[in-house]
Amino acid sequence: MDSTEILAELERWTHLKGDGIVQAACPHDCPDTCAMRITVADGKVTTVKGDATHSLTAGVLCTKVSRYAERTYHPDRLTMPLKRIGKKGDGKFAPISWDEAYAIIAHKLAALWRKNPASILPYSYAGTMGQVQGEGMAGRFFHALGAGILERTICSSAGGKGLELCMGKAVGMDTEAVRGAKLIVIWGSNPITSNVHLWAQIQQSKRDGAILWAIDPFASDSAEKCHHHIALRPGTDAALAYGIAHILQRDEMLDKDYIALYTRGAEEFLREAALWNPDRVAAWCDIPVEQIEVLARAYGTTKPTAIRLNYGMQRVAGGADAVRAIMALPALAGHWRELSGGAVLSTSGWIPKMDASRQDLLGARKPRSVNMSAIGDALLATQNPIEALIVYNSNPVAVAPDSNKVRAGFAREDLFTVVLEHFQTDTADYADILLPATTQLEHFDIHRAYGHMHLLLNRPAIEPLGQARSNSRIFRELTQAMRAQLGNECAELNHAALDASDAQIANEAFDWNNVALQGDTAAKLFEHGHSRYAAPVEGVPPFAQGNFKTPDGKFWFTNENLPEPLPQVRRNHDDWEGESAKKFPLQVISPPARHLLNSSFGNVASLRALVGEPALMMHPLDAKKRGIASGQSVRIFNERGSHVVTAEVTARARVGVVVAYGVYWHKYSPGGMNGNAVTSQALTDHGGGATFYDCLVEVEAVS
Repeated sequence: MDSTEILAELERWTHLKGDGIVQAACPHDCPDTCAMRITVADGKVTTVKGDATHSLTAGVLCTKVSRYAERTYHPDRLTMPLKRIGKKGDGKFAPISWDEAYAIIAHKLAALWRKNPASILPYSYAGTMGQVQGEGMAGRFFHALGAGILERTICSSAGGKGLELCMGKAVGMDTEAVRGAKLIVIWGSNPITSNVHLWAQIQQSKRDGAILWAIDPFASDSAEKCHHHIALRPGTDAALAYGIAHILQRDEMLDKDYIALYTRGAEEFLREAALWNPDRVAAWCDIPVEQIEVLARAYGTTKPTAIRLNYGMQRVAGGADAVRAIMALPALAGHWRELSGGAVLSTSGWIPKMDASRQDLLGARKPRSVNMSAIGDALLATQNPIEALIVYNSNPVAVAPDSNKVRAGFAREDLFTVVLEHFQTDTADYADILLPATTQLEHFDIHRAYGHMHLLLNRPAIEPLGQARSNSRIFRELTQAMRAQLGNECAELNHAALDASDAQIANEAFDWNNVALQGDTAAKLFEHGHSRYAAPVEGVPPFAQGNFKTPDGKFWFTNENLPEPLPQVRRNHDDWEGESAKKFPLQVISPPARHLLNSSFGNVASLRALVGEPALMMHPLDAKKRGIASGQSVRIFNERGSHVVTAEVTARARVGVVVAYGVYWHKYSPGGMNGNAVTSQALTDHGGGATFYDCLVEVEAVS
């Protein structure tokens, strides 16, 4: 298809189809990125189902998204613009018109722009992963203004940077090829919760005889269904990877030909691995030596072997280098030679994505940047303060670390805050202007995935509820309002890119001439609503002969662009042997609750009933020492804050580590605080990522 045909097809997809079956895509921050079929009757959604024609979705949706109609038609949906009438944080608003909302926002932003455009900051993340409703038009608006740049780091930036440093891009094995693996290592991942369609394939592999290993600080739902589980100390993954490499080298299980032909820096990496003998690794990770030996032997002798990493293990001080060290293992053992061998954290780098947010609109301007994982400190800074914050696709008051500082920053009366939302979230309570946004069932979008190799389209199934408007429409209309305020003062606002239609944004999001989208890829996309990339070739091991995305096509064990070229084994910021550990001796990790997804479904009553109240897993020895019993209310605390949960005393937690599922909204948590009351704004080694699992606390019983 040529560019004219592609744009015409995209334009066709932006229109409502009417009653019947409507093709859609799940927009949420999940590697599965499911293809969906929406049934509409009399203009209303009646069912939301998985698309049976999509190879990974296979007709099945998770509990959360299968109830998407409940979320869309929720009685608390925001359906009209609102203006704050009470104190910030009280959540008191009065209805206003869209014209009045735009006039207030444009007047305030124009005044701030004249003083300092960089005092205006967007705050967004993955409330939708769509190219259009994500940053497609919003990014154009903020870049044209010369607003501050948000570093979007809160979830995956450490892992993504780790992949870039060794693989060249965020690429890995084909997740759908896991079915053929004979050994599967689930490392820092709980796919039953966060990758349910891959879990179905892993279970089939298990039935076919594959051996499953879980590497996770606690016995997650997935770990309990594996043959073996290594409950290492949080933040010690790089040491374990070096320990496996040590045994591969010691016992002559290296694929020397693969290393010689398709990698660089192996000699230095193996020299470091030689220092990490099993005894040292066992002490560092606080695990039995025998587990390291057995896993390494199995890893070196079983082909094909696949490793599925996920983002939990990179949310610590050494997160990026841990990813680099783990990704080195299939290069050492030659597992990349096999279709069902290798490792995968993300597949997002396979698709030739363009810059739909149009950073070129900045021109020569270089506004300051703010790391979203440290938004609390940024909002409280007195030098060069943030004076306006526009929040969309995120709920930072609930999800950002160090909640007390975040709340204090949002409570500033001199901070002008606009929030685009579906519901009155914790963040929305602090808005000056609250704008009702559409859900995925009410707008158009195009999606890539980070857990498979398909492109997907989403067609609007119903008209927007009430006065809700899509993100792209809101930012187009804000552009018009700002043009009226600023005239020719900000010439960049007059760029045609800010008038682009949704179809044009989608068209500009991808390089349709790239080999990955050639052949009948586009035609299948418009026929079925989803299409697999043409490259890498299905059924062919992508790195069997190197061809990594690095400049020389080799896997990089070392990266000479870094001050420390080798992956480093780093201690946590909240060091378990440091001074603070004397006062706060427990490490807390906060994996996602099975029926929540970050904070997106935090107010859906049926899902909250499934999840239950916020709880804390604690090992019996830790509980006995503190006089804590199951069912008792306990306070988790450190110098940053505290929150209250219900104790669950269980051997699923390892000694010294407590597990508090998240992310609950503050307003639905006991005492009005969730787990981010205790998490830190400290950042990872590379990528500036959040360190949610790098956190020391103490726990005590409360009345």
